[in-house]
Amino acid sequence: MKNLFLVKDKIVIVTGANGGIGRAISRGLSENDAIVYGIDLKTPNTKSGNVFYHKCDVSKPKQFTKICETIFKKHKHIDVLVNCAGISLPNHKSNQQYSQKNWLKTIEVNLTASFYCMQAVIPYMMKNNQGSIINITSINAELGFPENPSYVASKGGLKMLSKSFAKDCGIHGIRVNNIGPGYIKTDMTKNSFKNKKLKKTREKHTMLNRWGTPEDLIGPTIFLASDSSRYVTGQDIYVDGGWLANGLVSD
Repeated sequence: MKNLFLVKDKIVIVTGANGGIGRAISRGLSENDAIVYGIDLKTPNTKSGNVFYHKCDVSKPKQFTKICETIFKKHKHIDVLVNCAGISLPNHKSNQQYSQKNWLKTIEVNLTASFYCMQAVIPYMMKNNQGSIINITSINAELGFPENPSYVASKGGLKMLSKSFAKDCGIHGIRVNNIGPGYIKTDMTKNSFKNKKLKKTREKHTMLNRWGTPEDLIGPTIFLASDSSRYVTGQDIYVDGGWLANGLVSD
């Protein structure tokens, strides 16, 4: 039997490719011979290995759609979309004092932009009757966390949006799944990681007694991007060191 985890020559689009998780996923896929297009608001049009970077605001559908058109014109197929672009805007106040500006911006980037990106790639995937869409959610899609209602709502919404698309697109051979990271050491979580007390508390909440790294997301992404997951759709894979399953946290 061939190597089911092959992603060689697959055309992959990764949004949020300049962030910690997005950058690791892009690099990991390219090192396994996928052709990766990294999309990010802060990334110039440069190439690194098999990763081609394009500057794009994913909350502007026309920008992303134009990039998809260019990619398909060149390769005649788009195989994988990884929606990794995301922001977190906590305000450390009660939800009643959370600003409308932060609410709308977070929903726009974390949820609505992912909707736009899926809409853009699906017609191209349908042309070849196959494709894999991977949305990066969070353990926040399952659990309530304080002081950041828009992030929790956006990730919970993205979780269910994926299931909606999985239902509608399965007939076209397109699979849609979620990867939900736990506490991963990135720029988004650096303040908690630097706080010794918070760092230790979060470590103890996992079963592996450590924070995750962006590289921990590469394997699950390759699984969902490859033929090894050809009968997997509408699912949530949590990469959280056992956080969600940990019923009792010892002192």
